Parts: sequence; structure tokens; C-alpha cells
Amino acid sequence: MSSPQPLAATTQRGRRRRLLVLLAVVVAAAAVAWAAWYWLHGRWFEHTEDAYVQGNIVQITPQTAGTVISIGADDGNLVRQGQPLIELDVTDAEVALEQAKAGLAGAVRQVRGLYSNVDSGRANVAAQKVALERARDDFKRRKNLAASGAISAEELAHARDALAAAESALSATQEQLVTTRALVDDTVIASHPDVQAAAARLRAAFLDRARATVVAPVTGYVARRSVQVGQRVQPGAPLMAVIPLEQVWVDANFKETQLRHMRIGQEVTLTSDLYGREAVYQGRVQSLGAGTGSAFALLPAQNASGNWIKIVQRVPVRVALDAAQLKEHPLRIGLSMQVEVNLHDRSGPALAQQPPAQPAFATDVYGAQLGEVEALIAQIVHANSAGGAIAAKTP
Repeated sequence: MSSPQPLAATTQRGRRRRLLVLLAVVVAAAAVAWAAWYWLHGRWFEHTEDAYVQGNIVQITPQTAGTVISIGADDGNLVRQGQPLIELDVTDAEVALEQAKAGLAGAVRQVRGLYSNVDSGRANVAAQKVALERARDDFKRRKNLAASGAISAEELAHARDALAAAESALSATQEQLVTTRALVDDTVIASHPDVQAAAARLRAAFLDRARATVVAPVTGYVARRSVQVGQRVQPGAPLMAVIPLEQVWVDANFKETQLRHMRIGQEVTLTSDLYGREAVYQGRVQSLGAGTGSAFALLPAQNASGNWIKIVQRVPVRVALDAAQLKEHPLRIGLSMQVEVNLHDRSGPALAQQPPAQPAFATDVYGAQLGEVEALIAQIVHANSAGGAIAAKTP
């Protein structure tokens, strides 16, 4: 009769063997499932949670010094391009503008005097020519009379001296006319250098007056307002920022080992912690960074000294977002995002091959500030040019 202990041990070993076989089957199945998942799906996608919303932070700075008397928007307010944000005291600027207007008017009148001097010089030359002809004729008559003994040699000498004096006077008058003409040659009043210099001073004064109103260069939302009423500001001092939230993008930091098959133009799926799966954004890879994040840090790592430990570096990848989705589910600067890049399309380049065809971001709000001053200059020039009759006159 067999003992029950060896039977129990055999039963236990059989159970353990079946468990090991089952575990091996589960591990093998998991390995096969993972391999199948990786081959069919995983190898075509790269994912990171180290991604954040970025955008253009447009600094609002004054272009002229002044004292703040009004603030037109606060943090979180929507502002339109060209909308006044800060008003500076304009008393000094208006005084300088009036002085520049008077200076331009005076310059126009002085140039009118130069044109009048040219006309006077021409008249003087004509008169001197007549006097010279008279002196020359008088000398000829007296020379004939002196040959016949009708007049004395002394009277002939006086006639010769008068002729020489007339010639000298004509020469001096002609030289003076040349000098006067040199001041106005090939110009009209509006294009005369003195008038142009006065007009430039008027433009500068006009700009200082216009720049007392600090306007929004772009449409967006105000952030980081630090200016206060009564504050004396200097050119370039940051007063607030305007952020156009409809133009944000995502900077996704991928490990260097994830960039092998990443290309510009690949499709990207993004979700945010703000909306979760409620809003799934579609984007495209816009560019891959030219260096790692640590390489451009304020204090880059110096691996040539001290103990060295290899750390997988991360490279920023910029992802452009769909404007319609941003309008429906707006994002804010700095929000966390989950990014998944679809690697199926590998036809695009890893780095940009052409420079941009147009500016990445631009504004034309400042170019309009000179629009009114040109009409003002033309008006002042016309009003001080004898009704404009001399404005088109050439010497």
C-alpha cells in the first residue's frame, strides 16, 4: 500500500508545473500581443506628455517718454488691433508740434525769399549789362573825339575807367547770381533741403504726439499689466502684453530616441488637461528644433567636467493647431498637452528646406501713424507759398 505523502507531493508538483506552464503561456501571449500591437500600431506613433501651449506674447512698450494719464484695458480683456491701451500726457508733445509747424512755415517763407533773390539777381545782371553797353559806347565816342583832339586825354581816361568799373560790376553781379541760384537750383519749394529738414522735424514732432497714445499692435487678450496711472514711463519699458490666443501652437518635447522617423507635416493628435477627451485637437508637425532644450538653457550642462551621467535629451517639436478647433475650444499659454504623432507619412523633411515666404508674425498698426502728417506738411507748404504759385516754379 502506497504512502499518502509521496502522492501529495506528486500532486503539488503537477499543480506547480501547470501553473508555470500557464504563466509561460500568459507571458508568451502577452509578448505576442505586444509584438503585434507594436508592429501594427505602436511603431507608427510617438507619444509625449512633456508638451505645453505656446504663443506670441506681444509686449506693449511706449515709443516715447511720458506720464500715464489713462489705461484702456486690464488683464483678461479682449483688445482689437489699433485700440488705444495707454494714454500719455501730451502737453509737451503738442508744444513741440506747434513749434515744428511754425518752423516749417518759416522755412517755406525763407526759401521763397531765395527764389525772389534769384529774380532780383537776374534784374541786376540785366541792368549791369545795360550800364556796361552805355559805358562801352561812351568810351568809343570819346576815343574818336580824342583822336581828333576834341576832348582831352584826361576825359578819355575817365571814360576808360567807367568802362572798367561797369565790367567789374557786371562780373560781380553775375557771380552773386550764380551763388544765389546754387541755393535753389533743380528744386521747387517743397523739395528744397531747408523745407525738407523742417518737414522732417515736423514728422518727428507729429510722431511724438501720435505715440503718446499706445495702441494694440494685434488683436488678443491683455496679460501681465504692470503700468499704473501717474507712472512716468520711458521708451521700451514693458507696460503689459497682448496675446493672440487664436494663433497659439504646442511645443512638444520628445526624447532624442523618438525623432528617428519624425518628419515635418506629419499628423498629430492632441488632448489637453483642460478639456480632457472632450476636445481632441488635430495638428501637424510644423518644425523640429535645431537643438535640445538643455543646449539652449540659461545655464547649459558642462559635461566635460565632473562626474558624467548620460541623460536622454529632449528636442522641442512645434505642432501647428487647427484654427477652427482653437476657436471652439480656446487654449491658454502654458497649458499641458498630450501629444501623439502619426509616423505613417515619412515623406516630409526632418528640417525645413526653404526659408519662410512671408513673416511669421507682423503688424501694420504703426505704419498708419505717418498718414496724416504728409497732408499736414503739404497744407503748410501750400499756405506759405503765396497760394502755391511759387511751389511749382523752377529757377
